[in-house]
Amino acid sequence: MNIELRIEILLRLKKYFKDNSPDWQYIKQEATYKNAWFIENFIELAIENICTYFLDEARLRTWIDKYKINSNANKKIGLIMAGNIPLVGFHDFLCVFISGNILFIKASSKDDVLIKHIVAKMCEWNSELIEKITFAETLKGCDAYIATGSNNSSRYFEFYFSKYPNIIRRNRTSVAVLTGTETKEELNLLVKDMQLYFGQGCRNVTHLFVPTNYDFIGLITELKQFNYFTDFHKYKHNYDYQLAMLMMNNKFYMTDGSVLLSENESIFSAISQVHYSFYETINELKAKIEKNNDIQCIVGKGFTAFGHAQKPSLNDYADGIDTMKFLTELH
Repeated sequence: MNIELRIEILLRLKKYFKDNSPDWQYIKQEATYKNAWFIENFIELAIENICTYFLDEARLRTWIDKYKINSNANKKIGLIMAGNIPLVGFHDFLCVFISGNILFIKASSKDDVLIKHIVAKMCEWNSELIEKITFAETLKGCDAYIATGSNNSSRYFEFYFSKYPNIIRRNRTSVAVLTGTETKEELNLLVKDMQLYFGQGCRNVTHLFVPTNYDFIGLITELKQFNYFTDFHKYKHNYDYQLAMLMMNNKFYMTDGSVLLSENESIFSAISQVHYSFYETINELKAKIEKNNDIQCIVGKGFTAFGHAQKPSLNDYADGIDTMKFLTELH
């Protein structure tokens, strides 16, 4: 299967997403039924971003042209997918598919409905893929591995896969650097970076770096657009618990009624909570955060633009490790 045929299949997949057939609508409903965090508008957002940034023909070809892809590649690649947001593992899937290697997938139980249907459709369109893409509960006998999980699971991945070429991903999160000069429109985009997908993605902003005496009123006002989150019992449970913990520990907090803002040096925060800390100078802060390996994305003026944290390009590799380079240089 040459590269042109693979591109053709991906473009057909994009059309399938856009046509929104009754079958595809049913599968999306099934994904929501299985995982209550995957509400309809977030599934649609994930698919729209995949269509726009990953399955655009011009973008695909420009990206592919950067690599020497072997049409006869036949390495067995074990792929362990995460399941924190809908189709979060699609970029890794896309990389292995384009590289031409044989793919063995261990899908997350939280996000297996969508990816399994996508693969079934691709195999329906081209039967050669039945031999190229397989789902498995255990990944043994592969030539290389790509595994995404928590800091805890990554230790197991390192133990089991250390003898093989691998990419092992751990917990990461994103931060925003604010200057206090942000417009209402920029703050409106920032809160989307914070709250889309209930704030569960590694590209969600979970920590705000703000100047001394920063005025949070504008930000809190914009956060009100996500007040509907409290209609979802899973999210509301987290909000109530985090609020109770802050109150019991006599910690200062601010809230719009659905998101808690609290001063904390940790860049990681729980669902329904976003941390903030104060900085003295931008240059000093920049030197500090750009060395932090736990940061996936920095949002702000001079960094990733507001509203673009959840719109990664094909070249925005998780952990900054070029997955395509890894796959195309396997021997």
